Amino acid sequence: MTAARGAATTAARGAATTTAQGTMFAEARAAPATTPVRPADMHPLRDRGVSPGIGPDVGSGTDRAARASATERIVAVDWPRIREELDAEGSAILGQLLTPAECAALAAMYAEDAPFRSRVVMARHGFGRGEYKYFAYPLPGLIAALRAGLYPPLVELANRWSAATGGTADYPADHASFLDRCHAAGQLRPTPLLLSYAAGDYNCLHQDLYGEQVFPLQVAILLSQPGADFTGGELVMTEQRPRMQSRPMVLPLRQGDAVVFAVHHRPVQGTRGTYRVNLRHGVSRLHSGQRHTVGIIFHDAT
Repeated sequence: MTAARGAATTAARGAATTTAQGTMFAEARAAPATTPVRPADMHPLRDRGVSPGIGPDVGSGTDRAARASATERIVAVDWPRIREELDAEGSAILGQLLTPAECAALAAMYAEDAPFRSRVVMARHGFGRGEYKYFAYPLPGLIAALRAGLYPPLVELANRWSAATGGTADYPADHASFLDRCHAAGQLRPTPLLLSYAAGDYNCLHQDLYGEQVFPLQVAILLSQPGADFTGGELVMTEQRPRMQSRPMVLPLRQGDAVVFAVHHRPVQGTRGTYRVNLRHGVSRLHSGQRHTVGIIFHDAT
């Protein structure tokens, strides 16, 4: 997905690292987007009677059924296991969160303009190759349902991580309340996005930071089928521990799989207490075909 770092090294399987001075927020990376931000995106949605956490009823019984089904699948996840894996590795896979039909419908949206507020061509900004689009408010029904439904099972872990790393964040139990906090801080623009890669494309290692308010976990869902729709293009993470070289991780995903992972850092228990490790993520070079991914980021952008 869409990095702050000094001089960096190239990661496993072709994912390159973005080099920058200081902290570069991902939304700032998208500043020269070819589609301008609509004026309506610049004001809190609740002032206009729109709930960003719920999204529109798209008039279709099929859409409502897909949202309800996705919510049921989220509830059925073994969340204690997911939280345990996140504590241990900084990532955890939720198998088959979306159906093939849902994946195909979301991927097909990339050809449209109406659902999105901006488009970013990564090569123009040194982020890699490929492109992505940020969804506009109100979010499509399934995206809104995923964002609202995936947040609550992660709140306890987010608060525990914050306390363990010396943070002061106290994340509210529901996503709508967290969005209120983002909007009060001037972070008004939605961050869920749809990414598109073709042969030769890749995404540099980065962190999805968009402002002062940061929820420490995010979700990516693979919409394409590895081996059939594309080859290469693995999701790659690196973890940098103090006084140690970075550890690379390749996360194998199937179509419809979701992966929850740390946005920028997580606590690790060492022999001398708890310390903080930094993480970045990217996508290795595609060898062939086309790859689509949905990114669910819980904080909004300035």
